[in-house]
Amino acid sequence: MSTPESMSALVAHEIGEPSEVLRLETRPVPLPGSGQALIRVRATPVHASDLHVLRGRYGFSPELPTVGGHMECVGHIEALGPNTRGLRIGERVLNVAIPAVPGPHVAGTWQQYLVADTQRLLPVPDRLSDSDACQLAVNPLTTLLLVTRELDVRAGEWLLQTAAGSTVGRLVIQLARHLNIPTINVVRRRDAVEEIKALGGDEVICTEDEDLAQRVAEIAGPAGVHRAIDCVAGPVGAQVSQALAPGGDLVVYGALSTHRQTDPAALTIPLPARSLIYETKAVRGFWLNRWFGTASPTDVLDALSEVRTLVTDGVLTIPEGRPFPLDRFAEAITLAETPGRGAKPLLVFEDS
Repeated sequence: MSTPESMSALVAHEIGEPSEVLRLETRPVPLPGSGQALIRVRATPVHASDLHVLRGRYGFSPELPTVGGHMECVGHIEALGPNTRGLRIGERVLNVAIPAVPGPHVAGTWQQYLVADTQRLLPVPDRLSDSDACQLAVNPLTTLLLVTRELDVRAGEWLLQTAAGSTVGRLVIQLARHLNIPTINVVRRRDAVEEIKALGGDEVICTEDEDLAQRVAEIAGPAGVHRAIDCVAGPVGAQVSQALAPGGDLVVYGALSTHRQTDPAALTIPLPARSLIYETKAVRGFWLNRWFGTASPTDVLDALSEVRTLVTDGVLTIPEGRPFPLDRFAEAITLAETPGRGAKPLLVFEDS
């Protein structure tokens, strides 16, 4: 079947609330250039970060008008640009649409067809569902990089993490068990404790009725905890830093405590200077976009291939997404930010 001349796309012409600024439009199907492929998109997630980009609250500003979706998708190669090697028409691939910072803007994924550089395409095996394949490049990759690259946690060494019930938190538990790394998992609700233990979390601390630093000391003993990851920030992030042993290392990759916060002065982690100076603790950030901008193409491909293997082999389990056709994007956006939503919303496209 020949490629159509036009396609549907979700486009924003201004910054604002996604449900208000996104419009379903008809656009011409783009043509791939040298080293590029035309991808017929099958499924693409709706991440909270995608929505923050449209609100102007993320780490980069899109060029307007912009097609929504700036992270990842799965689809088939419809056409190859001139002098393009290494891939074949019809092959199913993961497209990593995450913009490198600093770096060029990457085509949004919330459209039926898009053009992608072949260096950002990873073939995916048939045994991976579209739901799994279109979610490989953000949460599972973040998990792998945090545990094995950023912190280089070793077998038998405690790893402390906040928001253990989040998607990344659950994947961290799975990967840690695979690598024989015991975990201390922080949650904010008592009813989440048993669920995290059932997932394989070794220890669980509930900030609703427990003192975080005291419980870490009781669990880890005199040796303490030297490695931690946090995606809450605010006072909880500060408590995690204080709970670390001298010389401990904390990597912050999110700020869930400020999810709807618009005041820049509130986007903080109140760290005591004595802890940083006299106990030589380190607190640093991790942003997947910046990693894509600094890692070599070989390192990127190696990490993505490792993630693909971990998911294919069942070491990491990605929850099945909930599909929405493009014209029901408003429902998908609402679900993406619904507390305890369960399934990740996916925008899906029927075969041409």
